[in-house]
Amino acid sequence: MFRRTTKEGLTEKERQAGIVRKIILITLAVLVTLAAAAAIGGWLYISSSLEPVDKDSEEQVSVEIPIGSNASDIGSILEDADVIKNGMVFQYYVRYKNEQGFQAGTYELSPSMNIDTIIDQLKEGTMMKEPSFSFTIPEGTWYKGIVQTMAEAGPHDVEEIRTKLADEEYLNQLIEEHDALTDTVLNEEIRHPLEGYLFPATYEFVDENASIEEITTRMIEQTEEIMVEFSEQVEESDYTFHELLTLASIVEREARQEEDRPKIAGVLFNRLEEGMRLEVDPTVSYAMGEHNYMTSTEDLQTDSPFNTYQHTGIPPGPIASPGRSSIEAVMNPEDNTYLFFYARPGGEVIYNEKYEDHREVQEQYRQEWVEAREE
Repeated sequence: MFRRTTKEGLTEKERQAGIVRKIILITLAVLVTLAAAAAIGGWLYISSSLEPVDKDSEEQVSVEIPIGSNASDIGSILEDADVIKNGMVFQYYVRYKNEQGFQAGTYELSPSMNIDTIIDQLKEGTMMKEPSFSFTIPEGTWYKGIVQTMAEAGPHDVEEIRTKLADEEYLNQLIEEHDALTDTVLNEEIRHPLEGYLFPATYEFVDENASIEEITTRMIEQTEEIMVEFSEQVEESDYTFHELLTLASIVEREARQEEDRPKIAGVLFNRLEEGMRLEVDPTVSYAMGEHNYMTSTEDLQTDSPFNTYQHTGIPPGPIASPGRSSIEAVMNPEDNTYLFFYARPGGEVIYNEKYEDHREVQEQYRQEWVEAREE
């Protein structure tokens, strides 16, 4: 009786083991089938995405590729124009094939083209049209200088541009459309809501009647791209993007040499942490509305929220349009212990930790500025 029970027990275990093996085999078979199906499905999806949107189409679509566009930008533009099926597939396909040398401009493309044909067209620039007008905004330009440049190059006069860019309804529309802009730009203390947000770069337009909205959007989008690039630093910072952009505009107006940008940014953050006034001359010039070569004692008394000799903290908004390197400097400032810096006319910047040393430098080199102004 004991042996039979034992034998029956072993038989039951063997039966259960057999069932387990079957379940495992079936599960593996299902997983392999699913993996294969996913791989085949993915391959079919990607292959389909590389094919023309409509191989029989005779339509020609005008597509504008802005200067500085990367593969991701171009993919989105082409997908929005319905000349490719998927912008992300385009982006990874370009990277996979290591395609480079895309040219900015306006192209006449067709939904009947496959991705390889479109890539060839964008690289050769054979269908690119000459721009009707273009303009270049140097780094550190004030808003009023940008408006003047836009008016001189494009179809709109200064007053028309000023009126549009000050219109509260239009500004609220821009705030809704662009993550880089917030209600902060509507602060009454800010002189021009879009100061600092019109990115300094070269802009080309094929349409000779390009609207103010189109021109402005292009410029804000460039700033927004920078914000996205440094989104991690913005999230980790104790300051908002608007405040960081304001600091970047100060760095832009202060630094002449590339290596000084992160150093000056470090000094600004050090002063903020210490609760000190920033005391930077470009903010006084902006407060006065004049590009002063030197800042006098009388200038320092200018009553304005932008005057960092009179007010602690960060000014209400940017004092110019900072370029990428100045924004990067603020996002990744040098970790130093300096609290003071002094710029000589030749571009050299002298840094100090103590006010007494800073005063000595000021006294030693101040005459250089007097002589430079008289030349």
